[in-house]
Amino acid sequence: MSGHSKWSTIKRKKGAIDAARGKIFTKLIKEVTLAARLGGGDIEGNARLRSAVLAAKEENMPKDNIERAIKKGTGELGGGVAYEEITYEGYGPAGVAVIVEVMTDNKNRTVAEIRHIFAKHGGNLGENGCVSWMFDKKGSIVIDKKTVGEDALMEVAIEAGADDVRDQETEWEVLTAPQAFEAVKAAIDAKGWKTLEAKVGLIPQNTVKLEAGKADQMLKLMDKLEDNDDVQNVYANFDISDEVMEQLNQ
Repeated sequence: MSGHSKWSTIKRKKGAIDAARGKIFTKLIKEVTLAARLGGGDIEGNARLRSAVLAAKEENMPKDNIERAIKKGTGELGGGVAYEEITYEGYGPAGVAVIVEVMTDNKNRTVAEIRHIFAKHGGNLGENGCVSWMFDKKGSIVIDKKTVGEDALMEVAIEAGADDVRDQETEWEVLTAPQAFEAVKAAIDAKGWKTLEAKVGLIPQNTVKLEAGKADQMLKLMDKLEDNDDVQNVYANFDISDEVMEQLNQ
């Protein structure tokens, strides 16, 4: 299992997603607010806002929180912060490609913090464009294998416009073009198959296999980056085998 999916699975197994729910809510609220500020508060007419609201609902964010974030973005409520979107690119241990998407009200503070995290965990910040060519923007819908069999999922997903269904050990990952994501997600929801994660993000074209020492460093780097308040998303192209994960968990 690689990069994007591996990291998401590790977090779910660790229970880190539940433990950090408040931080996740903060990131989602920032995205909803900015999406509304840039494209207006009409969910039907604003694809980015629609995607942000869907992600918030996936995390069971209260409706009031979502509506308040939209109103802050459109200016109906005061007290909004002017956030700037920035994408940083760099390398982790063993040359793993890393992309960090941030939303910040202080660019100088954020870049200093991101550079420090990279340096402390065996990586380095690079120039814009140094690794982004290694990733494709796709929709990703992750489903527990206990929920549905491969044939049934494949039939529904492909018919709704999905590109592929990948076997990720204990989970299925449905990949879509960004523009097909909502239709595929709706088709899966209509079947009552509970999704573990659903978002449009960056999927690596190829991966770097890590042994125990580098894998431990890489996971710590990912953890620290995501723990930063300004970081919205982190993508990387590492691969860690089950055997190595077992070593790290001992």
